[in-house]
Amino acid sequence: MRWRIRSAAPVHRHSLPQLLADGLLVALAYYLAYWLRFDGSIVPRYNDLLTDTIGWVVPATLCVLAAFGVYQRLWTFVGQRDYESVIKAVLVATVIVVGAIALWHPVTWTPPRSTSSSPVTMPASVIATWFLLMLVLLSGARFVVHLAKEGRVRSFPVGKGARDVLVVGGGQGGHLVVRELVRNPQIRLRPVGFVDDDPRKRGLKDEHGLKVLGTTDADDFCRVLDEVEPDQVIIAIPSAPGTLRARVVAACRQRGIPVQTMPTVFELLQDGSGQSRVARQLREVQVEDVLGREPVLMELERVGAYLAGQVVMVTGAGGSIGRELSRQIARVGPHRLVLVDHAEDNLFEILRELEEERHVHTAVPVLADCKEEERMREVFAEYRPAAVFHAAAYKHVVMMERNPVEAVRNNALATRLVARIAGENGVGVFVLVSTDKAVKPATVMGASKALAEWAVEAAAAKHPGTTYATVRFGNVLGSSGSVVPIFRRQIAAGGPVTITDPRMARYFMTIPEAVQLIIRAGSLGEATGQVFVLEMGEPVKIIDLAEAMIRLSGLEPERDIAIEVVGARPGEKFHEDLFNPYERPLPTRAQKIVRAEREPLDPGWVESSFAEINLLVLEGDAAVLADKVATLASDRYRLAPPASRPTLHVDS
Repeated sequence: MRWRIRSAAPVHRHSLPQLLADGLLVALAYYLAYWLRFDGSIVPRYNDLLTDTIGWVVPATLCVLAAFGVYQRLWTFVGQRDYESVIKAVLVATVIVVGAIALWHPVTWTPPRSTSSSPVTMPASVIATWFLLMLVLLSGARFVVHLAKEGRVRSFPVGKGARDVLVVGGGQGGHLVVRELVRNPQIRLRPVGFVDDDPRKRGLKDEHGLKVLGTTDADDFCRVLDEVEPDQVIIAIPSAPGTLRARVVAACRQRGIPVQTMPTVFELLQDGSGQSRVARQLREVQVEDVLGREPVLMELERVGAYLAGQVVMVTGAGGSIGRELSRQIARVGPHRLVLVDHAEDNLFEILRELEEERHVHTAVPVLADCKEEERMREVFAEYRPAAVFHAAAYKHVVMMERNPVEAVRNNALATRLVARIAGENGVGVFVLVSTDKAVKPATVMGASKALAEWAVEAAAAKHPGTTYATVRFGNVLGSSGSVVPIFRRQIAAGGPVTITDPRMARYFMTIPEAVQLIIRAGSLGEATGQVFVLEMGEPVKIIDLAEAMIRLSGLEPERDIAIEVVGARPGEKFHEDLFNPYERPLPTRAQKIVRAEREPLDPGWVESSFAEINLLVLEGDAAVLADKVATLASDRYRLAPPASRPTLHVDS
């Protein structure tokens, strides 16, 4: 235990009744210590010591209790630290009182047949008894009040029409949920028990009398559901793997039981209010919770430490990826966060969120288009960023097929321009946000992002003072253009949910994961121009994703919501790849991040290729441009030698 006297106000105004109660308990303990020692007949000299000292012993003891912060919290909310404070304060108060009596001699006694008097000190038995009685009375009073407030399982003060809740998780998260439900009867939820996979917890009860009834094993969990028949299930394990969530959701859906889950630590930090709102933040189980792939979690403050105190620029800051980049970079404490976007509304929203909700006052909004060279040079010259995260891009595949000139202009030429200006201005780190569609591109959008990767690689060769990196990953759940919000709208409209082909499969990850990877990649560049990829597990079939989302909405595929196959779009691949055939995945020092090793591009070939593309963009010939981009992608694929693919063993 750490011995620390708290510096806040020693007595809260609402704690005055507690102060008075403690005064009575201390006085009672002091009197009983003498009374018990002398079996109810206190020797006169010790009776004088009792009556002469109790008047200042009680206030002195209360002052010590207050100094240890005992009166900064109401008894209804006491916890382990409060009991520790009581123990330490009682010990210190006992030492002070005994020392004061021994030094000041408030009472003296003259023995019979003696002319000299001697001081009367507290007998050792009285000291020990007083110490123990104070501990019992002070701690006991707090425990009784706290217990009365929390209640027992049979006397939960729930509102009329309360629903029975089964809590999955008998650890800290589960007990936190139960305490919130007990303290807030207006929520109208009555906990009836826990489910936990730890065999040591089986049959154990918590302070409210709730038992661990079973595990999340399919058969055992179904047994518990049938026996308890809860009206609702809450998953109270923030770090629960997708497989566990999927088992729970599947069993509950079969019985028509709604399922909610606690937010993750990341989501809790998003609130920023500092208040306990666990019950309010319970949310429905989402599709990303049951994909079955373990999320990649990083210590943002550690992996993003290289951005602390620096000027950091995020392009496309108003987009789905750019917004999350801005949120997480703001947490590591940059000197200035330059938000660049050409959409006024999006830029206004992320700035308002950072300033009003997250209290970030280092963000600077910059309205600028990354395609305009003069404007971008002005921005770099004014703010002199040390790190640039280039997330500005068009990503809607169908839209880019219909607008190939703008796709190439925004995704390829603008990236080349920003990368070149960054190198010329001595930027330390430049990170490009890419996509798996740049691998063996079959669409204009994919080809434009492949060109962007080549532009960054060429800039790395030309500007060795800047560390360039490209981050490539699969589909991001909930991002602009993602299939998930499309499916949600279709389900809300009553269907049908449209998929292009039952064979379609994609890699998926969440936006926070993608952004952590991007930030981490900025510090991994041992050599410039590298491409980093996240190990994303197994791809998910789009039809399985559609069925999971329909079931999570409380409906059944084909019965309540139809699934319609509309046919693959031109150039759409059934399976996406994370690596080109000429790339070889190699491990990095970061967990689940690999590097795509490949033969370096000829900078001269890249320059000549971009010169042709730039000319076609200026002419606005969409058909010829699309053919040229496809030809360049084929040339790159044909000229590069194939690479062998070793089995990866990445240390965590």
